[in-house]
Amino acid sequence: MIRWIRQQLGFDPPHQSPTRTIYVSNHFPQYESFVHQKFPDNRMISSKYTVWNFIPKNLFEQFRRIANFYFLVIFLVQLMIDTPTSPYTSGLPLFFVITVTAIKQGYEDWLRHKADNEVNNTPVYVIRSGGLVQTRSQNIRVGDIVRIEKDQTFPTDLVLLSTDREDGTCYVTTASLDGETNLKTHRAVPEIAKLRTVPQLDTLRAVITCHQPEPDLYRFVGQIRIQQNSNNIVRPLGPENLLLRGASLKNTNEVYGVAVYTGMDAKIALNYKSKSQKRSSVEKSMNTFLIVFLEILVIEAVISTILKYAWWYEPSYNERTTQEKNSSRILTGISDFLAFLVLYNYIIPISLYVTVEMQKFLGSFFIVWDLDLYHDATGQRAQVNTSDLNEELGQVEYVFTDKTGTLTENEMKFRECSINGIKYKYINGSLVREGVTEFDGKKNTFTDEEKMFLKAISLCHTVHINDREEMQRSNLSLVADPSTVQYYAASPDEKALVEAARKIGITFAGSSENSILLNEFGKEQRYKLLDVLEFDADRRRMSVIVETPEEKKILFTKGAESSILPLTKTGEIHTTSAHVDELAMKGLRTLCMAYKYLTKKEYEEVASQLLAARTSLQHREEEVANAFNLIERDLHLLGVSGVEDKLQDKVPETIEALKLAGIKVWVLTGDKLETAISVSLSSGHFHRTMNILELIDQKSDCECAAQLQRLDRRIKHDHVIQHGLVVDGTSLSLALRGHEELFMEICKNCSAVLCCRMAPLQKAKVVRLLKTSPAKPITLAIGDGANDVSMIMEANIGIGIMGKEGRQAVRNSDYAIARFRFLAKLLFVHGHLYYIRISHLVQYFFYKNVCFITPQFLYQFFCLFSQQTLYDGAYLTLYNICFTSLPILMYSLFEQDVQPHILQSKPSLYK
Repeated sequence: MIRWIRQQLGFDPPHQSPTRTIYVSNHFPQYESFVHQKFPDNRMISSKYTVWNFIPKNLFEQFRRIANFYFLVIFLVQLMIDTPTSPYTSGLPLFFVITVTAIKQGYEDWLRHKADNEVNNTPVYVIRSGGLVQTRSQNIRVGDIVRIEKDQTFPTDLVLLSTDREDGTCYVTTASLDGETNLKTHRAVPEIAKLRTVPQLDTLRAVITCHQPEPDLYRFVGQIRIQQNSNNIVRPLGPENLLLRGASLKNTNEVYGVAVYTGMDAKIALNYKSKSQKRSSVEKSMNTFLIVFLEILVIEAVISTILKYAWWYEPSYNERTTQEKNSSRILTGISDFLAFLVLYNYIIPISLYVTVEMQKFLGSFFIVWDLDLYHDATGQRAQVNTSDLNEELGQVEYVFTDKTGTLTENEMKFRECSINGIKYKYINGSLVREGVTEFDGKKNTFTDEEKMFLKAISLCHTVHINDREEMQRSNLSLVADPSTVQYYAASPDEKALVEAARKIGITFAGSSENSILLNEFGKEQRYKLLDVLEFDADRRRMSVIVETPEEKKILFTKGAESSILPLTKTGEIHTTSAHVDELAMKGLRTLCMAYKYLTKKEYEEVASQLLAARTSLQHREEEVANAFNLIERDLHLLGVSGVEDKLQDKVPETIEALKLAGIKVWVLTGDKLETAISVSLSSGHFHRTMNILELIDQKSDCECAAQLQRLDRRIKHDHVIQHGLVVDGTSLSLALRGHEELFMEICKNCSAVLCCRMAPLQKAKVVRLLKTSPAKPITLAIGDGANDVSMIMEANIGIGIMGKEGRQAVRNSDYAIARFRFLAKLLFVHGHLYYIRISHLVQYFFYKNVCFITPQFLYQFFCLFSQQTLYDGAYLTLYNICFTSLPILMYSLFEQDVQPHILQSKPSLYK
């Protein structure tokens, strides 16, 4: 029983072995020596309290406050010795303060429980007793086979067993986990992928052995042992087999997976920072003031006790009892000291905390009621999850923001391109040459270069069409209406390009294992897909080899300009390079297109090289990379595309306003480097005139240290006014390993910092590093996905965006808003006013209590320090709770030292 209680309170976590064994569908062995491993249920918990620990935990947190602890001591003293005032004068106010605060904090935690219950009670389907059973998400057990349908979110971490596709693949978006909106392909083990019905899966006898859960989203090591016809087949399991909680199923009608990590063992839950009580800087300073006033109280009590015995006068009619004559002078002195302590204890404002709590709680409704923070399109109001931090909004020095879904809308739009050295704009589904002033409709004639550019876009990609449309066609044939085709892509850029090509006239109509179907201006064209040279981060490009209907073999290559331009031999290379820079200056994401024809002999050589590299047992990755590099050379440059990652409304203006207010903005994203830099430029986070410093691709600790020292020297010797720093996740890990001080010094000297390829815990570590630096700045983190939760919970203030990536960030935040632009009013208006109001409130309380108790101290000179009270007991009780609290409470709710529209229009007033 004691062990169970300790586990419930979190003091004694159960022992765990380094691996866990999972029996699929919970078909356990039938021998007696088998011992069940215990796993947590599938409940997600973001609340601080439970029914069992609310009272002790809340009382502990409240009595950490010096004033509350002090009045508890005074109340106990009044119960133990004879004091000039009744114990009720201290006990009732203390009980009132503790009760009101507990009710407020209990209500806020009840809201968190309510949000958790919505997630935990989501209906799901699991296979039990040979059939499909509907149950709640929290009832999923490790080993259960769960069915997930299209567009549903995975309720727990699952190992993929089978899909409705014959090849056992499915497509998943992990936008709420790592901020990337592209689709990722996951695969089932081939021996199990053929089991696509409930009866077939129920007959499956398999055992999964894997590592215990760890926070790394991209690492999973395990194996599955399948029993087939008295034989055991062992297959490895990796990240491509694991479906993470919080991700969503796309372009696949249904999948089956077995639960391996449930509840708080799920990888996304391990990336949540533990829930802790956030305390505002004003509350911490209040404790400092209280210590000073305690010292004043003790000094007054000591002076009064000394003067009582120095001026001792005992009239003849006041005869002492024998007990009083025989009592120890030391004990009597201590008793008198404690009596004076009780008499003067009202210098400590007992109602300060409860008035502050009420001011924060009632004041938070002004944020909820603010129509300027209401988003018409979604009908969402601002949300306050924790009102304890209202005044912190007025002291923010650093803002840490996510990129995808926070600064952007997750919408890619094709805007411009350059073909054969000529710039075009994309207007209303047509390409318009730059400089053309009159545009009279859709373009009907295209040059060979323009057609080849559009073919490159439509053939060289990882886009696929809706499954339903594919299944409606028994074989790959032309769809009746190409405009109705719904695309899914591994890259949002590719999807935007393919959709734009469709509107221009060349439609990607589907693909199979060995062919691609295009609709070229209403004419069906089938291309034979010979090979795909997959994209990788080192090459930063991808290629396809296709055979045209005329039996010509072409290599199409697409990628970043830095990886394509050096490989080109012909084409308008110089002009296109200049156009790349122009598009980048506009904040557009650029991709270059190139191609070359292959003779039959050349293709046979290419095919043999690829086959040899892909079947190599030693250094396969290096062999494949070398083969790709040999093939992708001597290209003809077609042109470059420019895609806009649409920003949310008024993001550049908001970031600029934050900078004018003296707030430094850091962007922390899990997205790739080029995308992050592009958005930073377009959002105004980075300026064109800014000197961009890079700390990327560092391989070792020594290399990282040397680069940091170079950057530090460059900042000190370079007289450029503003610097911007770009750092990736790998380099950041090295920088934080032993060079924290130098790294932080460089960051503080930069006007803007961009961190890309960040894991969720890395985001939290960066925030914690800055938050705990000697200057102790107030930090604010804002994001919309589950990958931002750790950062939101680590920062002094956490703000969730009610975006498209689930509700995890909102549930774990202190405040929630619908759009990034609302942050300006939240800080400049509400933050400023809350800080001014709470400052006046706190100073008033200490001032009026000094005024209240000073006459009591002076009165002792007139009553020979006989501990007579100057005030009635009821007045002592009500003075702090009622008489002097209500007026200042009203003032602290409605005071506006500056009009809100002035505060918002002049960010410099925030400093």
